[in-house]
Amino acid sequence: MTKRILTLTLFALALPGLTAFAQQEGPTPTQALVAFDAKTPVSPTPKDVTIKVDNRATDLLNLAPVPPKGTQVALLIDDGLRTSIGTEINNLRSFITNLPQGTEVFVGFMENGRVVSANNMPAFTTDRAAAAQSLRLPLGLRGASASPYFCLSDFVKNWPSSAENQSSQQPAHKARIVLMITNGVDPYNGSTSITNQDSPYVAAAVTDAQRAGVPVYSIYYNDAGFRGGRGSFSGQSYLLQVAQGTGGQSYYEGTGSPVSLAPFLKQFQNALAETYVATFPVEANKKMVSLKVSTKLPKARVNAPSDVRPGTIILSQP
Repeated sequence: MTKRILTLTLFALALPGLTAFAQQEGPTPTQALVAFDAKTPVSPTPKDVTIKVDNRATDLLNLAPVPPKGTQVALLIDDGLRTSIGTEINNLRSFITNLPQGTEVFVGFMENGRVVSANNMPAFTTDRAAAAQSLRLPLGLRGASASPYFCLSDFVKNWPSSAENQSSQQPAHKARIVLMITNGVDPYNGSTSITNQDSPYVAAAVTDAQRAGVPVYSIYYNDAGFRGGRGSFSGQSYLLQVAQGTGGQSYYEGTGSPVSLAPFLKQFQNALAETYVATFPVEANKKMVSLKVSTKLPKARVNAPSDVRPGTIILSQP
């Protein structure tokens, strides 16, 4: 009898923990940023979208557009770019100042495996004019970034704060989006040969961005060191892997630097305007799950991360 009482007592003491564990085993609301790519602007509803988690059809609980006040855009420039990028400074400044009012922006330079803020502006800000003026020429030194993927991983894991005080009317969580300007070459993976395009550092950067819920967009631009078609192919291949893995897009024009960044910056702005937060249930006992998103809307497709972390919150009110 004493043994039975002791057993029941221990079970009762463990019950709260078991209950909490059981709750962790159930589905948890999870969010991901999805961007609609269509010839004309669309206004999708949940019924227009199909979501599969680990290849199983899943209910879409909510689909909401991302408001400007709920958006943070990080512009990350490779410090190893050719100094010819200087002809694009005005286009970049115009892009920043024309972001929707309320959007927070950060300008940083990728160097030595990390991101350095531009001209002592270490935080996100809604002062677009000041952010635009913080732009400078890159150093133009071969391999200055060490690897853009080291920089990306470090940045999404140590996302900067916001310079403005958060009022009760602003979201507690904001949609985080990265736009990189880089040649995309990973020198730490060795040869840029077509047979050597499986970089563990690129894969790690993709996973880090997925865990942080950050889609990564990129514009290809030549580095001061790497030249030739093989380097261009390798860099563009990696940037495409990052875009497809995180739900962003990769912009490039042949194997050389684009004649102008303006068309690509415009495409990126259009993508921001067509970005939504999708909310759906995911089993909480998994580290990562695969995600497939499609739409029934005519002449439209959806860019979404290939994997998400259960319980990720992209956008929420305080």
